[in-house]
Amino acid sequence: MHPFWTRVIIQTTIKNKKSKQAAGKIYSDYELAKAYRNFIISTKNQVKDILLITAGIFSAAFGFKGFLLTNHFIDGGATGISLLLFALTKIPLYIWIIAVNIPFVILAYTVIGKQFAIKTALSITGLAIVLATVTFPDVTKDNLLVAVFGGFFLGAGIGLAVRGGAVIDGTEVLAIYLSRKLGTTIGDIIIVINIIIFSAAAYLLGVEVALYSMITYLAASKTLDFIIEGIEEYIGATIVSAQSEKIRQMIINSMGRGVTVYKGRGGFGKHGEKTEIDIVYTVLTRLELNKLHTELEKIDADAFVVMSPVKDTKGGMIKKRAYKH
Repeated sequence: MHPFWTRVIIQTTIKNKKSKQAAGKIYSDYELAKAYRNFIISTKNQVKDILLITAGIFSAAFGFKGFLLTNHFIDGGATGISLLLFALTKIPLYIWIIAVNIPFVILAYTVIGKQFAIKTALSITGLAIVLATVTFPDVTKDNLLVAVFGGFFLGAGIGLAVRGGAVIDGTEVLAIYLSRKLGTTIGDIIIVINIIIFSAAAYLLGVEVALYSMITYLAASKTLDFIIEGIEEYIGATIVSAQSEKIRQMIINSMGRGVTVYKGRGGFGKHGEKTEIDIVYTVLTRLELNKLHTELEKIDADAFVVMSPVKDTKGGMIKKRAYKH
């Protein structure tokens, strides 16, 4: 890129973030280079997120129209509620997809943040548009194949959307909110919600349809776990970096999470330097991993990060946020 246009882009980027402080300020080459690098990282990650969410939308739409709709099978969560209402009312599914998820999008704004809520709203709208306009082949009439592969493509779609930093099924947002209020695990909340949904399906659509729908849900949930690499509800992240103070500030101020900082000594190989270093540890939900990766790359792309599943947490800033995005 021409140096002049590079400088224009970076000056604009900085001024958008620091409108008052940036007025009339002359930036050094280091500040411009750093801002340009952050701009490239953000753009790259946004493009990746868009591609993942788009792939998720088409995968979920194929699961709906290629398998589930013709047999009136349902899934768990918000998609299951939408499918159940479609089977009972014959109102187009794309209308129910939007209507059922509106409360979850509003809740996501409060529970997770503005950016996540906007991406989720756009993702759900995109899914509704694809369902309304794109034609998919009716693959098979076999009930077992419909249940298994319908769940597979639906789960893959939801998983890809999560990898892109959004959801096309808002049940998990509700589960996160209720788990903080009630002090239970997210998994317990989701199980209770799905028991209610499948019980309603058994009563309204018949036991056989409800049983096949449970197969659909199992296939979707296992595919979802595979797509997001088996990430549990909570993730503990240990971060080792020379920029530990900046990372600590980012997690507290940008992500609204608590951190624990403890001393360590680093070394590599037989004669590696055993220098003292601050180690940052935080716990967050899997829906926030996308943002953590992006912000870490901006601060220190070579930071050593170890992530491990956390079954549940109590206290801190996981179930009760002290900051907003």
